[in-house]
Amino acid sequence: MKNYLSLADALSDLKQRGYDIDFAAETESVCLYSGELDMRLDPDEFHVDEVYRFDCNAIQDNNSILYAISAPVSGVKGTLVDSIGTFSCNLSFVLASKVNITYINS
Repeated sequence: MKNYLSLADALSDLKQRGYDIDFAAETESVCLYSGELDMRLDPDEFHVDEVYRFDCNAIQDNNSILYAISAPVSGVKGTLVDSIGTFSCNLSFVLASKVNITYINS
């Protein structure tokens, strides 16, 4: 697991490592969505490979969590960026249950 100085650095490195799809959380259907591929992934279709948490008390907008996600069946790899504390309903619990690693604080 790497220790990145910023969210931008982490996203750049993950893209170089093949995590090139941008996912969004769909909380009503509890899935991930890629607009680029028009693809939805249910929780049993993806893994959370890495998680990075960026806490910057001076700049509230920099408080975020970055998930590196892979879908083994389709071969798709991408990222999901979320502001800390904004996940609602079951998706945050789904993502947390898939993480077997400790958050890396920057």
